[in-house]
Amino acid sequence: MTHLVASDLDRTLIYSTAALDLTMPDAHAPRLLCVEVYERKPLSYMTETAAAALAALATATTFVPTTTRTRAQYGRIRLPGPVPEFAICANGGELLVRGESDPGWRRGVERRLAAECATLDEVRAHLVRTADPAWLLKERTAEDLFAYLVVDRPLLPDAWVKELSVWAEARGWSVSLQGRKLYAVPAPLTKSAAVAEVARRVDATEVLAAGDSLLDADLLLAAGRGWRPGHGELADAGWTAPHVTALAARGVAAGEEIIRAFGEATA
Repeated sequence: MTHLVASDLDRTLIYSTAALDLTMPDAHAPRLLCVEVYERKPLSYMTETAAAALAALATATTFVPTTTRTRAQYGRIRLPGPVPEFAICANGGELLVRGESDPGWRRGVERRLAAECATLDEVRAHLVRTADPAWLLKERTAEDLFAYLVVDRPLLPDAWVKELSVWAEARGWSVSLQGRKLYAVPAPLTKSAAVAEVARRVDATEVLAAGDSLLDADLLLAAGRGWRPGHGELADAGWTAPHVTALAARGVAAGEEIIRAFGEATA
């Protein structure tokens, strides 16, 4: 059996300081490996145990980082093990092959979005018009495909998020709130579609997947087996599927457990 392992990165395999969720005394905390530096400061981590297991996994099978990050944001990450031949960025909008964007894949994505949902300009204008400066910190677009806001989470009204979700759904878009970032993403822009293309190219017979957010649900549903951590949007919503294991572990410990599960499943 040929396995393809597709995993979300942030808050699934790698964790910022705020997301580590270390509950043990400092003297018993796991040793951490920094895997991302931003503006000359450490930003994201894995446990050293998880890092060693990921290096072994990426050597033995096809490991595909599958992220909502832009190509530039993904490029800051230095995962242990061999550099992945394939990586998926922008929630499936960019397929990287040996570090280079596949132009044919990108053209196909653009055609589908133009045919099936409202434009980025319309959605971005709505976000800017309805967001309150009291809690809006930044407004950005990613790869000219989707938009996101950086927000002051405690001040963000739940009612506004719900209203936005309804408005977006009617226009073929979805909304996901992950930490301080609120994403508005075209519904046809999916990680699962890009992973299916990689699986076709490598002739994989089974896809294994992991993720923590609503933007990972399609990836998990399309996989043969999946795992989600005990934190994140999916856990908060009680989201499950028969072939998806809902872990109790949270934070960086969940990342270690997910990589261990990948290793056992592909052994």
